[in-house]
Amino acid sequence: MKIGFVGLGAMGLPMAVNLVRAGHEVRGADLNERAVAAFAEAGGHPARDLADAVVGCNVLLLMVVNADQAEAVLFEAGAAETLPKGALVIASCTQAPSRARATAERLDRMGLKFLDAPVSGGAVGAEAGSLTIMASGSAEAFAIARPILDILGGNVYKLGNEPGLGSMMKTVNQLMCGAHIAVAAEATQLAAKAGIDPALAQEVLMSGAAASWMLGNRGPRMLQAEPPVTSAVDIFVKDLGLVLDAGKEARVGLPMAAAAMQMFLAASGQGLGRRDDSHVIRAYEVLNGVEITRKG
Repeated sequence: MKIGFVGLGAMGLPMAVNLVRAGHEVRGADLNERAVAAFAEAGGHPARDLADAVVGCNVLLLMVVNADQAEAVLFEAGAAETLPKGALVIASCTQAPSRARATAERLDRMGLKFLDAPVSGGAVGAEAGSLTIMASGSAEAFAIARPILDILGGNVYKLGNEPGLGSMMKTVNQLMCGAHIAVAAEATQLAAKAGIDPALAQEVLMSGAAASWMLGNRGPRMLQAEPPVTSAVDIFVKDLGLVLDAGKEARVGLPMAAAAMQMFLAASGQGLGRRDDSHVIRAYEVLNGVEITRKG
């Protein structure tokens, strides 16, 4: 299958490479030239620009940050016009359900299929091909996408026939992720304030009922001076904003999400917006006056 792939970031690059290794012809594009070069070294076909990524392709996968970027690729850069009639667009960005529905309607008028298919699992899951994929769209769109999704994900779910349901599920997912990171930072701060070694405290927590994937993944990075950025603080400012917007629209109170949002906002306000999201603990350090000794 010939696949266009736009968005070769921390997750997108290993996803695109996994498709290449599975035998697909993949044309990749990204504004980061180093990412495109790495993709080419892995056997992918680098595109000259965003529209060129879909030349000769019947499927376009968008692994960009948000709906604005997805729409820019499709409608401003000309990818949608370049795709042949009947082609499939898979949107794996995190976006409001209403934006996913609007994109689906616009593409339908152009004779194109759409699958709303955000993912979860981070760079580790992207590299391992074990992502959780939350898809919604027509049965035909899902059937075309399924062989691709099975390469990228270990858990592929169809949420329904209506675009937007996948994005709503991702919104729920991000509520949990953001709250878990913030709570992991809060617990680490309390342990440090009490004189317990933070690394030991995290080890104890991970051995019992308090364990969570986010604590195990982000906790150790909270104890590093400059952990690699796999997801930035401002990503959760964006995502928790989507969560709170969804709650407002549905008239559902989300106090935990709101509290987590305040801590990520505070970290961003400290100038840490582009740093790894584990830096949310720095907001707790300012709040509580407890600075953790870090390695590296």
